[in-house]
Amino acid sequence: MKILVATDAWRPQVNGVVRTYERLREEAAPLDAEIVFLTPGEFTTVACPTYPEIRLSLPGYGYIGRRMREIGPDAVHIATEGPLGWMTRSHCLHKGIPFTTSFHTRFPDYISSRFYLPEGWIWSMLRGFHNAGAGIMVATPSLGRELEARGFQSILSWTRGVDTELFRPRNVRRFGEGPVYLYVGRVAIEKNIDAFLNAGLPGRKVVVGDGPQLHELMARYPDVTFTGNQSGEDLAECYASADVFVMPSRTETFGIVILEAMASGLPVAAYPVTGPIDLIDHGVSGILSEDIAAAARDASQLSRARIRDKALEYSWESAARLFVSNIENALFARQGRAAPKRRIRRLRRRRPSQA
Repeated sequence: MKILVATDAWRPQVNGVVRTYERLREEAAPLDAEIVFLTPGEFTTVACPTYPEIRLSLPGYGYIGRRMREIGPDAVHIATEGPLGWMTRSHCLHKGIPFTTSFHTRFPDYISSRFYLPEGWIWSMLRGFHNAGAGIMVATPSLGRELEARGFQSILSWTRGVDTELFRPRNVRRFGEGPVYLYVGRVAIEKNIDAFLNAGLPGRKVVVGDGPQLHELMARYPDVTFTGNQSGEDLAECYASADVFVMPSRTETFGIVILEAMASGLPVAAYPVTGPIDLIDHGVSGILSEDIAAAARDASQLSRARIRDKALEYSWESAARLFVSNIENALFARQGRAAPKRRIRRLRRRRPSQA
């Protein structure tokens, strides 16, 4: 089965959406599901206002139609609600091609924090975007319940995985002796990093990642260690060198970095919001609290072995199987169509993914 995934998020962006689909392609192949991407790399792009690292494509309707005919997909999945996603959606609706979507990013929170537009307007637009498809894949139960309450239809569960070979406990101390408190992710206003950097915590604070707020925060917090983007073994060693992972964001839909921290045996301190409440077993793998400093202090006392055990429950293989199953159910079984046959082959050994 050939699945076309249209995504506005792609390299050189470094985020959870890009990493998810790169790993999905790898894990779906042994399931006889070929993932083919339609990305901004095929189009002229312009910088996103207030976030120049993100390039917005200027797709042509005719080109998308030609590319889809060339690819000849059995199924279409629209990953993002950017220009490329909207144009692909328009083409599918015009041609009567059923498709699925996924809800990765809380754009109402992000856009309102940057442009001060009413969140209700953005939610209405997103509801229309997704409800035109045959199913919306969401990563966590709490997000699914929220979207259903907002009028989104045909919610499909699609969790994520973590590379437990790459992210594992290691005897390294990149940042000196502890306590070391770590944040990994985009350095942007919607991530609420100030809450972490202003928290009264002993020891060293480390921020791993890049984004439009990086230089501002570096100037305001000279005592904080900013590493920029890290990947692969370097990223894994950053996790293993810390004592507590702090997730200050209130706008996550999942939080792959939480799983990476847990796989590294790192306790997590977070607010009790969507994403953290779905992944963190309070008092076991982390602490959920409205007082992020207290959560970080309490989390440092948790058992690292038990934390890693929790992360072992998540695999990219299972995530890929669930994605393909959602495609088959939403686009074929529910519509009375015969799904393309797949031969389930034994998974070959995977190489560690780039984070």
